[in-house]
Parts: sequence; structure tokens; C-alpha cells
Amino acid sequence: MSPGHRPERIAELIKEELSIMVTLEMRDERLQTANVTAVKVSPDLRHARVFVSHDGPPEEDRQVLAALRHAVGYLRRGLSERVILRYVPELTFEIDRTPAQAARVEQILERLRSERSAGPASSAEEK
Repeated sequence: MSPGHRPERIAELIKEELSIMVTLEMRDERLQTANVTAVKVSPDLRHARVFVSHDGPPEEDRQVLAALRHAVGYLRRGLSERVILRYVPELTFEIDRTPAQAARVEQILERLRSERSAGPASSAEEK
């Protein structure tokens, strides 16, 4: 077993368990549309950065992070019961910008496609 893969496996396990807790068990309205998208664990397994996305507007980012920070004790306790580790990592939460960036790229590509399909016809009409 390579020691380099252990943090990755632990991160995936933590992601799965946190996803279940956040989406199914927590009743905070600020987290209704929140999803755990990724977890990165430090090599010593003492710290975990948890990336979260949500379907709300960017103005709600602070509220989602505040709800998660408020529930960090509940989440760590839940992890300690579900995942057998010597130390349950300290959790820090960040908003994952990847879904928003992907949507923006898709919008740009769609606009380029529509311009390309409309472009040759309109240039032929101009001649």
C-alpha cells in the first residue's frame, strides 16, 4: 500500500460521509441546496479542506459557509462515529467555484456556436 494514496482514499471516504450528513441529515435551510463536491486531506490527515457548491446565487455563499462552520462540531462527531481514524481532521469549508465556472464556459461556447451558425449566412447576405 503506497502512503501517497492514503490521503486520497481518506478524502473520498470523508466526502461521501459529509455528503450524506449535509444533504440528508442537516435541517438548516441555508444548506438545502448545498453539495459536498470535493475534499482534500493534508498528508498527516489532520486537516481537511471541504469544497461545497450550492444552487443559490453567489450572495448566499457566506450564509452557506456560516451554516457549515456552525455545524462543524456535529460534522466532526458524525465522522468520528462513521470513519475509523486515529484523528478526525479539522474541517475548513470553501465554496467550490468549478460548477459556476463550467456553466460560464458552456454559455460562452453556446454563444460562439450560435454566432458561428448565424455568421456565414449573414455575411453572404451582405455581399
